[in-house]
Amino acid sequence: MIKEIEFTKMHALGNDYIVINETETEIIPEEYKNKISDEICTRNFSVGADGVIFACKSEKADVRFRIFNSDGSEAEMCGNGIRCLAKYVYDMNIVKKEIMNIETMEDIKEARLTVENDVVESIEIDMGKGFFKPEEIPAIAPSGNVDEFIKEEVNVEGEKIIMSAVSVGNPHAVCFTDINIDDIDLDFYGPRIETHELFPEKINVHFVNIVSPEEINILTWERGAGFTYACGTGTTSCVLLGYKMGLLNEKVLAHLSGGDLNITITDHTEYLTAEMKGKAVTVYYGKMTVEL
Repeated sequence: MIKEIEFTKMHALGNDYIVINETETEIIPEEYKNKISDEICTRNFSVGADGVIFACKSEKADVRFRIFNSDGSEAEMCGNGIRCLAKYVYDMNIVKKEIMNIETMEDIKEARLTVENDVVESIEIDMGKGFFKPEEIPAIAPSGNVDEFIKEEVNVEGEKIIMSAVSVGNPHAVCFTDINIDDIDLDFYGPRIETHELFPEKINVHFVNIVSPEEINILTWERGAGFTYACGTGTTSCVLLGYKMGLLNEKVLAHLSGGDLNITITDHTEYLTAEMKGKAVTVYYGKMTVEL
């Protein structure tokens, strides 16, 4: 069956998405969401994107956020994607609030919109807690540490790489390195770390250069998508880990391939939380046909 659907193309720092409105009715049947997401994200042969966002009705919040990677797999959370969703539902008059609650697979996130003349200028997301225990990430620490996955020696095809890991609703592995991230062969290291046996549900991968305790540069390989220009949850994870390791301060400006994000850490002594602030952009509105 051929079906015509409406969509919106958006991006946040070059991390681009196809957004589909399912707040009133299901557009893509559940059994086809993985397949269709994979197909329409394929660049050169379809619209092309890093992922597909479905804006859905929520019984718990103002709107429900679902996101599928470009390989068709569903992700728990996406920082850049959720900023796009917040702008989308505001612009489309679905949720006309400057402070809104968004249901994700993991929990409910608060989004605070900066709006000028009815135009969303930026979005701040309460990213919640960082989870450092290996079982919460999930990950297996080579040292056997069950409390945290920090400065662990990971064997990547015979090369020992020092990595740390955290979950902010989805899993991230971070390598703070003195090697310029422009010189890192991401096509080699990215997929090998993503699918490493230490990470049973695969993992997002980030290489970080520290410019100062308040500024970093990040190179990202996303689980299920490959290289992306930016990753909101990944940036949050890098700063959470940097703060926990004593490398970074509470407020950090992060430079990604697609632009900048501001991350603020709050230390509650027993746990850490983070807030992320950045932009989202609507590129165009369109229609396409899909085969169900």
